[in-house]
Amino acid sequence: MSSRVVYFNGRFVPEAEARVSIFDSALMYGDMAFEMTRTYNRRPFKLREHLDRLYASLRLLEIDCGLTIDEMERITLETLERNRPTESADMDWQIMHDVSRGPLDVYRTAFAEGIRPTVSINCWPLITHMGGFAPKYASGVHLVIPAQQALPAHLVDAKAKTRSRLQYQMALLQAARMGAGRWPVLLDPDGFLAEGPGWNIFLVTNGELLTPEPRNILLGVSRATTIELARELDIPVRETNLGRYEALQADEIFCTATTYALVHATTFEGQMIGHGGPGPIFQRLLEAWKNRVGIDFVAQAGHYAEHLPAWEEAQANGPN
Repeated sequence: MSSRVVYFNGRFVPEAEARVSIFDSALMYGDMAFEMTRTYNRRPFKLREHLDRLYASLRLLEIDCGLTIDEMERITLETLERNRPTESADMDWQIMHDVSRGPLDVYRTAFAEGIRPTVSINCWPLITHMGGFAPKYASGVHLVIPAQQALPAHLVDAKAKTRSRLQYQMALLQAARMGAGRWPVLLDPDGFLAEGPGWNIFLVTNGELLTPEPRNILLGVSRATTIELARELDIPVRETNLGRYEALQADEIFCTATTYALVHATTFEGQMIGHGGPGPIFQRLLEAWKNRVGIDFVAQAGHYAEHLPAWEEAQANGPN
């Protein structure tokens, strides 16, 4: 059993004891905002930006979590500090925030202490995420368009990061039926590229970096970082409507997300992109990312992949 702890509703509890009620609005409606931040060199990267988005999502959901953003930041850093000693000094972390409005009022008699929002912060060693992901930095990913579409903003605004994500799950299932390891890119209701389940997409055409308009997508922190780095490198960037046609004409395609930063696409809808490997713009941005975060996260992922089996065995056999 792990010795990690979780901040849960005002207390630090063992990871296995952090449980959400079956009557929680998160379970009943997917009514929960969340954020995932990662560390580089054991320091959170753009934590405040993630918390800004968390609180923007909470405002849209009309949830008062009972903590100011400064208090949430302080507790987050304390949660990380309490968990750091459970792993080796070279371990980076996923930091997860989950906030719901709490149990539904109709079930209030089941809670002698009263009903309040559910707030949890957990830290998970990135070896499991990045150890498994490591080969994709070399092989790239294969993108497909599933039948499932992105939800339009007039129904559910994708800029709020919530646990109501059935459309993503359906897209993943549909992509899996197209072939092992396929990554789905959802189209918006107008037939333009929107996003993947938890990641944003970029195209490169004639040296210009293109990414979907922000109407029907999550405004990823890694997406914003990539745009920022591109501008520092004098790479022209444009947010615009993009479809299958533009993707198939692109010289490069890549995806961005918090855990892995960015990864290139080898194929789109079964057709090779460029020469099938990382393109020159992608490579420039990858190096800029490494310089910005102060670590070669591709090499780190390879290191994690090598040590993952022993880590999992140790976790199964008892606390570190």
